[in-house]
Amino acid sequence: MSNESRAEVLARLPLRDDLRGRTPYGAPQLEVPVRLNTNENSYDVPGEVVAAILEGVRQQARHLNRYPDREFTGLREDLANYLGHELEADQIWAANGSNEVLQQLLQAFAGPGRTVLGFTPSYSMHPIITTGTGATWVDGKRGRADQVVDQVVDQGTDDPHQFDLHVEETVEQIRRHHPAVTFLCSPNNPTGTALDLEVVKAAYEATDGIVIVDEAYHEFARVGTPSALSLLEGRERLVVSRTMSKAFALAGVRLGYLAAHPAVNDAIRLVRLPYHLSSLTQAAARAALWHSDVLLDTVEVIKSERDRIVTSVQELGLSPAPSDANFVLIGGLNDEKAIWRSLLSRGVLIRDVGLPGFLRVTAGTPAENTTFLDALADSLLDAPVPA
Repeated sequence: MSNESRAEVLARLPLRDDLRGRTPYGAPQLEVPVRLNTNENSYDVPGEVVAAILEGVRQQARHLNRYPDREFTGLREDLANYLGHELEADQIWAANGSNEVLQQLLQAFAGPGRTVLGFTPSYSMHPIITTGTGATWVDGKRGRADQVVDQVVDQGTDDPHQFDLHVEETVEQIRRHHPAVTFLCSPNNPTGTALDLEVVKAAYEATDGIVIVDEAYHEFARVGTPSALSLLEGRERLVVSRTMSKAFALAGVRLGYLAAHPAVNDAIRLVRLPYHLSSLTQAAARAALWHSDVLLDTVEVIKSERDRIVTSVQELGLSPAPSDANFVLIGGLNDEKAIWRSLLSRGVLIRDVGLPGFLRVTAGTPAENTTFLDALADSLLDAPVPA
């Protein structure tokens, strides 16, 4: 190996011009007592589910000399049964995490010469996946037309609805940019806010492209929050994506999926890699779905803890956004980077999402959340909330 740095060698490699200077996705993976920065489920997989997964994997292990079921038929049937809404297996697709599902959708429906629209702040992988598939990302805005988010943040307002999407502003941006694919998130990451289905319906009518509603955190939504799954009938360009990484506590399995018209899945088949979903992944996911009632037992506890965080940070003089997810976006911070460092020095890792005045924290176990709240109170003494 030469003494040249990797950056110097990279500069000479024939990397695509549109990737030069970019940074990869990645939340810090630090060994600290309390990790609340990646929206994982903080609860271990229950023993009876572990046993079921191990048995499913054991049965597949003998046949690992063979390729897996390319159509993962049994898994699609189980996912359709879990989702309900009279969905059938041919409306379901799955891949290695919801990111691969989204990547496959953009490979099929976006690509060079096409535009993808999302509304920030939102999931930071959406523009990364867009660029990776050669499409052009357009950074849409949240809030009212005369009060977009970056203005709101600068003003330091504690308006709990500053991150909402509204019908008129959403439709106007779609018509202006003519996207091949439009991303909507409900609940949205990093804000946690759920989406009015009237926005989804209006967005769909405003475009002839694909509309993806990313529902990675839907199981944590407050009672009465509807799913875009209820809108699939009669809308062949609408896609709803989900994951087993969050509520199902299976982030290590890497299983994401979508529901859509069967023709959407036919399009994905044109770009998916052969046998992309391993036999072991299929077996683990199916075993988990057969025990969904056990795995989802923690969801109500997490929702209660999320609400405790909201109430507690309000009592500290901060401004949390309303959350339908397993995390809370906390606003009203005078110096979010100083607070982040102070929390880390106390053994608590949360997420700096790049919004001035805001930090995001995952709702963990009661003990983890208590440690975070105590550390936050101490940190605010070092960097007080502005009067």
